Amino acid sequence: MTLRLPQLGGSLVGRLVLAASAWCLVLLVVAGGALTASFNHAAEVRLDQSLSEDADDLYAGAAVGPQGDVFAPAITDVRATRAYSGKYWELGEIGPDGQLHALVLSRSMWDVDGLPARPGVLKALRNKPAGRLSYDGVGPHDQHLRITAMQRILPGRARPVVFMTAEDRGPIDVDARSFALTTAAALLALGLGLVAAVVLQVRFGLAPLFAMRRDLAGVREGRAEALTGPYPRELQPLADELNALLTHNREVVERQRTHVGNLAHALKTPISALLMEAEQQPGPLSDLVTRQATAMRGHVEHHLRRARAAARSQSLGERTPVAPVMEELSRLLEKVYRTKDLDIDPGDPDLVFAGERQDLLEIIGNILENACKWSRTAVAARIEPAEGRRFRVVIEDDGPGLPADQRAEALRRGARLDEGAPGSGLGLAIVSDLARAYGGELHLGESPSGGLKVEIVLPRAEA
Repeated sequence: MTLRLPQLGGSLVGRLVLAASAWCLVLLVVAGGALTASFNHAAEVRLDQSLSEDADDLYAGAAVGPQGDVFAPAITDVRATRAYSGKYWELGEIGPDGQLHALVLSRSMWDVDGLPARPGVLKALRNKPAGRLSYDGVGPHDQHLRITAMQRILPGRARPVVFMTAEDRGPIDVDARSFALTTAAALLALGLGLVAAVVLQVRFGLAPLFAMRRDLAGVREGRAEALTGPYPRELQPLADELNALLTHNREVVERQRTHVGNLAHALKTPISALLMEAEQQPGPLSDLVTRQATAMRGHVEHHLRRARAAARSQSLGERTPVAPVMEELSRLLEKVYRTKDLDIDPGDPDLVFAGERQDLLEIIGNILENACKWSRTAVAARIEPAEGRRFRVVIEDDGPGLPADQRAEALRRGARLDEGAPGSGLGLAIVSDLARAYGGELHLGESPSGGLKVEIVLPRAEA
């Protein structure tokens, strides 16, 4: 049989606290029930002993008259002389019909015919004349009574006499309820204390695991290169394995970069040679070769950028402050586009991009350059917070914009919506691919001035 615990959001602390709290609750409930039952039993035993003593006193003081009449002791418990006081006794005999017939009753019984006698009790007394029985019954005014009965032979009388004493058990029931409430309050306080102790124990015991999580987050965010510890001996092997995995990841990324560089060199050299040969031999064939080779070079650069970005995005710990990159692009574009009003906000100085600087330059630079090229008079760029651990770069211009039905086409690789404009049609596609490689997004919309609005969502590193 497998014990299944609730998921609790996958919380290990929650699982441990829930298991310990449930176990403590079960133990406390069992303990509370056992204590209450023990108190009730002890109270009943004391009451039964008192009633047995009263029955013995009745038996010791009872007498038989000349006619066989039974007489009770002259002096009994004073409470038995007050009507319905809760203290009762009865002397009776079991008749041929198997029923108990009262011979003498205490004055407290007043107009009641006798104490309740169960058939099973009378049968047990007949089968065991020397024994005595205690049981619960309902007396005058629906009082809950504790009754003790015994059967004895009196000198001078042939038929046995049943001696019964009873007392209202209300006071011991009240005491039992009071004890149960007091015990419940004490156990509740104890349970809360135990749960608090369990929470502290779990937090203290799992503190090294939380420290490892923080250290691993530091590695991912670039604040450290490995898990340094120290950790308990149960966690140190895990830390060693994670460090080995980080080292392996860096080696794999470095090999990818090397392969990408080798591929770039191997492809660019023959394409450049084709272009040079085509330029030296003008003609229809050279024009065709030039166009195709130029397209080949654009596609090769596009895919190489994607490969490099994918390799870098898999590398842990890359961090690039955003504000210096925005300021550098602002200075560069202001020199190139002097006639246009550029409003480029560098954003929060503490904002850090979770990636390489070259990729951030290419992502934002491509969009800003495209906005400057197509704008009439002004370009604006700002940095905004985004949901989760991300930020948003919003770039707007007052150019002709882009119809809604053409925006998806503009993000397709090699798509050129204006064949008369210079370029290969890869700018927006490159930005979109680079952003997706880092888990980001690129959205096209319409700016308030009617031009194009570009929103780039990128991952943010902890400062």
